[in-house]
This record gives sequence, structure tokens and C-alpha cells, in this order.
Amino acid sequence: MADNITDWSSSGEWDLRRVLELKGHHRIAVVIPARNEQETIADVVGEIMGNLGDLVDDVVVMDSLSSDATGSIAAAEGAQVHSVADVRPDLGVHAGKGEALWKSLFVTDADLLVFIDADLTDWGAHFVTGLVGPLLANPEVMLVRGFYDRVLNAGSTPSLEGGRVTELLARPWLALHRPALAGVIQPLAGEWAIRRSAFEQLSIPMGYGVELSTLLDVHDRFGLDAIAQVDLGRRAHRHQSLHDLSAMSLELLVVAERRTASQHRVESVEAHETVALRLPALDRSWKVREVATGERPPHTEVGK
Repeated sequence: MADNITDWSSSGEWDLRRVLELKGHHRIAVVIPARNEQETIADVVGEIMGNLGDLVDDVVVMDSLSSDATGSIAAAEGAQVHSVADVRPDLGVHAGKGEALWKSLFVTDADLLVFIDADLTDWGAHFVTGLVGPLLANPEVMLVRGFYDRVLNAGSTPSLEGGRVTELLARPWLALHRPALAGVIQPLAGEWAIRRSAFEQLSIPMGYGVELSTLLDVHDRFGLDAIAQVDLGRRAHRHQSLHDLSAMSLELLVVAERRTASQHRVESVEAHETVALRLPALDRSWKVREVATGERPPHTEVGK
């Protein structure tokens, strides 16, 4: 087994014809977590519906308590739209990316799951074929992480750098605590694919920590050879404020600390758990932001 991830494939190696030949009896779902993304959701769903109808069995938009027309627009484009409020409300209703992905397991029976962000503006259907290809070709691969040239602003030069949270927090932490994963090019990238049989065994943070937790947990349970990387080309999306990134960083630190302190096995965490983050305002006052740090238990422990 390699001691670091250095190999990767290109999405060009996983064209639609090849992936269709490999599909066999697998059921594939593209899951799009979305909250107030009415400006971009139609193009994201339309790209998949218009180009991958023979490959993808379910296109699922998990609406994370949007207050705009995200859900209705996605439904008009042909997606299956589910509000997290309507999926197993007996288990609680919460916002958050991880929550949306966790609840998607209740609305699709697909054995291969591809997760795509809802705010993409410079991308293509090759993201899906590229991410699912290694899962179809190699039964030992459990998780496929995407990476890409990030287009920061219109007209700017693409960069292979991750976002600010990746470069200032996630990558240094991995170098210190999980050097075997230091070769993951963009460990927090929002586009990735996973086998259902692996995902349903994992504790899932309710917010932005889901990418990091899944990377760490798949490595712990299945080993380095179970993780693949695919170059997806270019990607552009909306950028967040520094205060939003501060909250994201807090979520990631909690995820990382739990997986260090617990020797990589996370015990049950209350879904409603939060941490108060104090953020300074221009008038020199403090704004207190409650950051959700709870985790959902493995799906295998919840049942249908």
C-alpha cells in the first residue's frame, strides 16, 4: 500500500461511453445539496439531465430550508426535489450541507452517490462521469475526490490552489496529523463520489465538515487504496465572506479534533450541538454566531 496519494486520473479518461460500458447493474444518483441557489440551480440540474440521462438514475436536489425558489426551479428542470424538513422529520430538521447529504440516503436507493454543489457556474457533465468512473472500474475504491483549477474571478488566471480554508487550515492539519493524506490535492472540494455501502457506515457532520470527515473516516476504515482522485478541469462558484469562512473553519476544527481525540472513531454526537463564535462588527460590538457542530449517526444505526 502506498504511504501517500500521488496518483490521479483525468476526467477525460472517463468519457460517457466508457462509463456507460462499466455501469452494469449499478444505480447512480447525483445529489445536489442546495440552499437559496435559485440563480444557478437550473443550469446545474439542466447540465446533468440534458447530458447524462442514460447514466444517472436519480437526480436529487436536497433543499436545505431555502427561502427562495430553489426547489420549484429544480423541479421544473426535472430533478427529484426533497426538502430536508420533509425527509424523516421524526429525526429532527436542521440546515447544513452534511445534513442534506445524510438525509439523501432516505430518498434514493442508489449504490453509487455523486455529490455536486448547487452554485457551480463553470463546469460540465464530465464532473459526474469523472467522479463515478473509478468507482465503476475498481471495486476497492470507496471514495473519489475531485480537484480542479479554481476560477477565482471573471477573467482571472485559474489556480490549482484550494480555497482559503483549505490552504490555511485543512492542508496544514493533514500535514501534521495525517501525512498519508497530504497528497489529496483539494481535500475540501465539494464534488466527490462515494459508495453507499461506505457512506452509510460513517458519522456525518451536519455542516461543512462533511468533506473532511468523510476523507478521514474512509481512510481509517478502508485504507489509502480506497481513495482515488480525479482532475475535473475548471470550476467556478460563489465565494464566501471571511466571517462565513471563520464559521466553516470552526466546524472543520471540531471534526478534526473529534477524530484525533477518539482515535479516529467518532461516538454519538447530539445533532443540536453548537458552539458560539464571536465575530467583531464595524461598530466594535460583537456578533455571536451559533455554529452547528453536531453529527448524524451512521445510517446503518438509524434504519429506514
